[in-house]
Amino acid sequence: MKTNKLLVAAVLAIALGAPIAGFVANMGGAQPMTSTEVRVPFLHGFPTVQIPSKPKLSSLERATEWLNSPPLTPAALRGKVVLVDFWTYTCINWLRTLPYVRAWADKYRDQGLVVIGVHAPEFAFEKNVSNVRWAVKDMRIDYPIAVDSEHVIWRAFKNQYWPALYFIDAQGRVRHHHFGEGAYEQSEMIIRGLLAETGTGGIDREPVPVDARGIEAAADWGSLKSPENYVGLERTQNFASPGGAMLDKPRLYVFPARLRLNDWALSGDWTVKNQEAVLNKPNGVIAYRFHARDLHLVMGPATPGTSVRFRVLIDGQPPGPAHGIDVDEQGYGTVTQQRLYQLIRQPKPIVDRQFEIEFLGSGVEAFAFTFG
Repeated sequence: MKTNKLLVAAVLAIALGAPIAGFVANMGGAQPMTSTEVRVPFLHGFPTVQIPSKPKLSSLERATEWLNSPPLTPAALRGKVVLVDFWTYTCINWLRTLPYVRAWADKYRDQGLVVIGVHAPEFAFEKNVSNVRWAVKDMRIDYPIAVDSEHVIWRAFKNQYWPALYFIDAQGRVRHHHFGEGAYEQSEMIIRGLLAETGTGGIDREPVPVDARGIEAAADWGSLKSPENYVGLERTQNFASPGGAMLDKPRLYVFPARLRLNDWALSGDWTVKNQEAVLNKPNGVIAYRFHARDLHLVMGPATPGTSVRFRVLIDGQPPGPAHGIDVDEQGYGTVTQQRLYQLIRQPKPIVDRQFEIEFLGSGVEAFAFTFG
């Protein structure tokens, strides 16, 4: 424990001593690292370019809209420590960091910290400000949100990930960044260090207590063998329905004789598009062979304001105690809006399972599977 504390202190001193260096020149298939060499369990995004040393806070002035706050300018933020958090509301990796960001915003607000969530959408429906406004309220986010529907701020930072944290000092300089989940105690130490530089005294040195529950609970990394996968043709992997997917054309799909681990398939009348698959007639089914404690599906009604009932099975049976927060023990639930749904949270032992979701009506759009 003492050795770990000394290591973190050394890392903190390095992180605060200079602006950020670049990210990783060549990913080479290895797990990404943060600038302070803390291994990141999972990242959500596209690691293609280096991170600049001094992103400009002036890009905030080009936000589509602001929630929870009037527009914040570099002049208004001068003298404040700023934590910029890039997020998109259906990203499970970001959702699992939210309890910490929310807690930091609450604990250090009166000591000079300004947390700004920059909502940069992944899917087209996340550009709908009404959807973002709903997410902000549902997720109990009360710090300022800059809506970045056209990725203007994202590009100014040359950001590539959800979630991504940028730690900016009172002079507007980026002093540290962190991509992905984890390193929460280290991130909080950096916040305290930057606040101390402003002359703020009486800072509580204990890490903020966080009791993450429900969809925000940390993943069971030790048993996780299923990576994120998309349903739309543009980025999907391991689609196993015979004949493959046909882009933008209605087609009757069937299941293969069997699914291997991390294979998935459609059954019923679907139209597969670049970002999503759309169910044309009732009783369409999606099957997925997975290995994880949690299974989530980003989905929603094709027509806003409508709803579609569904039923989930695991290994051909109702989920019972393995049901997620969006289904009951018999596996029934309702798609009411475009968001991430937690469908399975199973108790141990975690083994390969076959998941199926049958939609009892048409007009559902399915976008992506994530696991935890």
